Amino acid sequence: MSGAVGVGTVVSGGAERTGGPLKLGRDVGLLYWRHTLQALRQPIWIMVGLSTPLLYLALFAPLLKHLPGVVAATRGNVLNGFLPGILALLAFASGTGPGFNTIFELRAGVIERLRVTPVSRFAILIGPILASMVMMFVFDGVLVAVGAAFGFEVHVLGLAVLAILLGLLMMIMAAFSIATALLTKEISSFAAVVNGLQLPVLLLAGVLLPLSIGPLWLRVLGHFNPLYYLVSASRVLAAGDFHSPHVWQAFAVLVPLCAIVLTWATNVMKRAVS
Repeated sequence: MSGAVGVGTVVSGGAERTGGPLKLGRDVGLLYWRHTLQALRQPIWIMVGLSTPLLYLALFAPLLKHLPGVVAATRGNVLNGFLPGILALLAFASGTGPGFNTIFELRAGVIERLRVTPVSRFAILIGPILASMVMMFVFDGVLVAVGAAFGFEVHVLGLAVLAILLGLLMMIMAAFSIATALLTKEISSFAAVVNGLQLPVLLLAGVLLPLSIGPLWLRVLGHFNPLYYLVSASRVLAAGDFHSPHVWQAFAVLVPLCAIVLTWATNVMKRAVS
């Protein structure tokens, strides 16, 4: 019912406005607020989303303290290298959520209702992405605050630049997951695609352990993984290093990839809601 009410709000709001940037902004705002309200009405999922990265810090980080090469590479505190990787992991995981929501809305007939609305198709795509992104940044803030209490060195400017990269990756994953959900139209098929990609992508990104301590063939494979560039940049930016080649490499990979995936996902949305 909440989905139907939300769509009704979009219909009534969008029907009164003509096209243009103003209408697009209002459509995005309406859909962003609709998905934000849906998330706030299910606090259990917010708690689960926040507890997962905290559990990584509490249960996995202590295992790294005596691992050869890790402490030396993280300026004496394993959190300096481990927490930025968890921020990247959180961006990746946050991006898969909108795809599952899309499957639920397909089942509930919400996507079908959107076909008869004048709302922008790009707004239908970007609204839930922005809602999930804001929630992700809230989780990031809590995670950094907890890490700082246990010795994580906070570099504000570095984290600000890192937030841009995290937003890019989250947008890439969210657009990909929504488009994949619209193409598969079935939760088991969608989950199979997402879960099939998740493990190799995370392992080849060096999220939990830096790939620099792995064999050469593993490091080579990692360069074919967009998440690898974010994880590498996250560690140097968290240290306040803006001159590392990892930073510009991450932007060089994620910016065009974001544009490509958003264009593809928008076209998929237009065909699904036409």
